[in-house]
Amino acid sequence: MSQAVSSFKQQKYDASAARVDMKFEVSLIPVSDVDRAKEFYARLGWRLDDDIVNGNDFRVVQFTPPGSGSSISFGKGVTAAAPGSFRGGLIVSDIEAAHKEFVARGINASEVFHGSPFSPAGRISGPDPERQSYRSYVAFEDPDGNAWIVQEVTRRAPGRIDPATTTFASANDLASSMRRAAAAHDEHEKRSGQRDANWPNWYAAYMAAEQSGTELPK
Repeated sequence: MSQAVSSFKQQKYDASAARVDMKFEVSLIPVSDVDRAKEFYARLGWRLDDDIVNGNDFRVVQFTPPGSGSSISFGKGVTAAAPGSFRGGLIVSDIEAAHKEFVARGINASEVFHGSPFSPAGRISGPDPERQSYRSYVAFEDPDGNAWIVQEVTRRAPGRIDPATTTFASANDLASSMRRAAAAHDEHEKRSGQRDANWPNWYAAYMAAEQSGTELPK
C-alpha cells in the first residue's frame, strides 16, 4: 500500500514539474580583464544591460545580443572558470550579412565556411553550396579566447517551435524570411503557370513552416 501511495505522489510531482517552464537566459563568460571584455562586446553591437560593482571583489557586466532572449554575464567574482574556456553559439538568418557586420565593426572573424563547425581542419571555405539550414558558419573569439560559433538557421528542425506561436526575434529576421518566401513563391507561380492572388496566405504558410520545421508549401 505504501509503495502505491509513493508511486502516486511521484506521478503527481512529475506532472507538476512538467508544467514549469524553464528558460535558459544567461551564460557566464570567464574573462581576465573586465573593461577590455566590456569594450569588445559593446563593439559587437550587443546591448549593455547592467554593470554592477559591489566593493572590491565583485562586479558583474551583462550584455544581450540583438534579438536574443539570452544574455551573457562576466566580471569579477562571477565564475572560477579559466578565461578563454567558454564556447558559445549564436544563430543568424543570413550568415553573409552577419560576417559583413563583424568585419565592419572591426571584429577578427573567420571567413564564412561550411563543414565542421568545431575543427578548423574540417572547415571548407564559403557557405554551404545548397545553403541548407544549420550548415554555414562564422567563428570569432573575444580577447580572452572565449570562442563563438555563428550558425545560419533559416528553416528550423521540427519540434523546436510551436507552429501556432510562430514569432520573429527582430525586423531583420522577419525581412529575411519574407525574402525567402518571395523567392519560393516565384517558383510556385512558375510551376502553376498563373499568378497567385492569395500570395499573403502562401507567404504566411511558408514562413511558419520554416520556423516550425514542417513541410514547406509547394
